[in-house]
Amino acid sequence: MSPDLRPRIAATEQLIRPHVRRTPVVQLAGEDLGLPGVAVTLKLELLQHAGSFKTRGAFANLLLRPVPPAGVVAASGGNHGVAVAFAARSRGVPAKIFVPHISSPAKIDRIRSYGADLVVEGESYAEALAASEAWVRRSEGMTIHAFDQDETLLGQGTLGLELEAQAPELETLVVGVGGGGLLGGIAGWYGTRVRLVGAEPELAPTLTRALEAGRPVDAPVGGIAADSLAPRRIGERPFALLRDTVASVALLTDEEIRTAQRRLWDVLRVVAEPGGAAALASLLAGKVRLRPGERVGVVVSGGNTTAVDLGR
Repeated sequence: MSPDLRPRIAATEQLIRPHVRRTPVVQLAGEDLGLPGVAVTLKLELLQHAGSFKTRGAFANLLLRPVPPAGVVAASGGNHGVAVAFAARSRGVPAKIFVPHISSPAKIDRIRSYGADLVVEGESYAEALAASEAWVRRSEGMTIHAFDQDETLLGQGTLGLELEAQAPELETLVVGVGGGGLLGGIAGWYGTRVRLVGAEPELAPTLTRALEAGRPVDAPVGGIAADSLAPRRIGERPFALLRDTVASVALLTDEEIRTAQRRLWDVLRVVAEPGGAAALASLLAGKVRLRPGERVGVVVSGGNTTAVDLGR
């Protein structure tokens, strides 16, 4: 992809605007979160159609590429599959979605509710992806990759464009990382104009391992956010954007992520899935160094959960 993605992201935003929500931001005093002396802006992308930012990339693929009569196929830990199923139904396109057995019942149910042909196969995203690739070789369907595809990155980058218009004063932005599609797209929009911080489970450190190695490499797959933040390795395209733009990466324990879920509920009555709470967890756990008065943004994306179970 071109190093200057801003014009392409802006054009993509105009294309998908009729199909996606402009999700709200909530500005909090740091004291509300136990973070005195800073200002926190939460981007509530979990209120997007289908429950996550993935809907942006799904519509970008459907509107930027010619879709064959056989429709589309996607592999997903869950949220990407939900988004592709939703977008495909909206556009009248057949969709076949592969998810692993670790995908949550909430995500499986939502994919089915949107009318997609669902296949549950494998124990991880990587295995579901392999199954989807085998099916594509036998069919004429169009693959929509969850993160390692130009159109997907352009769609996710529209969140950065939208957030900058809503909160132009941000100095630091913290984003959860799995395959890198969201953070990579946001990096394509912001570049180094804000300090970008990744947040990922210590049991699935895809970006951390890639930065250490200087290239995408396999990482462990595990933890409570495994159905959204554990694809085995970060994407080649996202990593090309992230290696020179990300300032740091915070690694989080499962308990730190649970604590962030509880805090979102206590403070805002917002229910986020584990992957959706990872970025906030990095702040609450003190793993992002903030100076007094800093204005920090946090993307909260991922609301596909079956129940409010906050460990009480």
